[in-house]
Amino acid sequence: MKIKIIQLLCVLVLFGCQKNDIDVYNGSDTNLAKLNGKWIVVNYWADWCAPCIKEIPELNAFAKENDDLLVFTFNFDFLEVDDLEPIAERFNIEVPSLITHPNEIWGIDTPPAVPATFFINPKGEVVLSLFRPQTKEELNNIYIQLKKSI
Repeated sequence: MKIKIIQLLCVLVLFGCQKNDIDVYNGSDTNLAKLNGKWIVVNYWADWCAPCIKEIPELNAFAKENDDLLVFTFNFDFLEVDDLEPIAERFNIEVPSLITHPNEIWGIDTPPAVPATFFINPKGEVVLSLFRPQTKEELNNIYIQLKKSI
């Protein structure tokens, strides 16, 4: 009995020691190990970009309809949390926003223009890059096709 308790405590300590090195606003900080195995969508946006602002409700709806993937936004202007908070609230961004640059996580360079949307497969590979505004329906169709391809 003592051995089982000690084993359980060791497992709990190991899980508790995993470093969350990916900072997220309006979501839980995380790490790459927790993201592996999931489909991920990263959307670059900016508050001065009218198509980006129009796209935000589409991203929110897409994320709500697909609980088997993670959707993150990332502000093109690389804002700190204190600067991001009022902008994210003003534009009603409901999905988590990355504070850690996607380049540090998946090697995604800053796109030449926004909005830009990246689909990342469960292996952590960028499999599709889109450089125009997307609708919820377009994102759903793309996601369905990508899932079929693996």
